Amino acid sequence: MTMSGKVSDSDWAVSARVDPVPGGFTCAIEVEHSDETRKFAHQFKHHRVFETEREAVLDGLHEGLVWIERKMAHSILCSGEG
Repeated sequence: MTMSGKVSDSDWAVSARVDPVPGGFTCAIEVEHSDETRKFAHQFKHHRVFETEREAVLDGLHEGLVWIERKMAHSILCSGEG
């Protein structure tokens, strides 16, 4: 069984799922953000391999939250925006 975590608010959510790999654990991150007109979702893998599942899921959630913060501040524009 792998570890996972999720944090959310009314218009955004961040999920992190840990997967075992040789040498440790990786983390897959999914971010979702919605506004009045549309819903946006993005998935990515964390760039590191972690020694423990706990480290992987916590850092994955942190990376997702940073991504959401930048998206909501409009410092990240995605295809079809702007």
